[in-house]
Amino acid sequence: MLRHLYTVLLLALPLANAHALGGQNMVLGRMVPARGDAPSVATTTHARAHYVLHCAGCHGFDGSGAQAGQVPDMRRLGQFLRVPGGREFIVSVPGVMGSGLSDEQIAEVTNWMLGGMARSSVPEGTPPYTAAEVTRARSRTLLDVAAARRQLVLEARARGLAID
Repeated sequence: MLRHLYTVLLLALPLANAHALGGQNMVLGRMVPARGDAPSVATTTHARAHYVLHCAGCHGFDGSGAQAGQVPDMRRLGQFLRVPGGREFIVSVPGVMGSGLSDEQIAEVTNWMLGGMARSSVPEGTPPYTAAEVTRARSRTLLDVAAARRQLVLEARARGLAID
């Protein structure tokens, strides 16, 4: 009897949680489509803090990413800057566009990553990103991220460069 009651409670708990959370199914989870205009609710002004709040959840605090989850290693991000179209690609991927950060904040975070964790991969003389550059990237939606990345990887290989 007690075992039966325990089983019923275990099964009912997620339903009770879902009801308490306004009907969201927290067991299965629901993904909300990314919106480029979604405002960030984080009250921070430093690029590193923005990285931690908006990027590190997938890319890791050190930028190493996760091969198993196909999350790119940000420590080699500068390799994209060596390939035509790579600079635009960096700030056009959905994770950047849907981050909730402003164009200026995206430029700051990208520059912070390129000047820190990815420094050894950045070509000398690379200009910093600007908010205007990010604004232009937002105006052109990247429809097939995988195909665009694949093309950049092939171009890099043709130049003797490795993009993981």
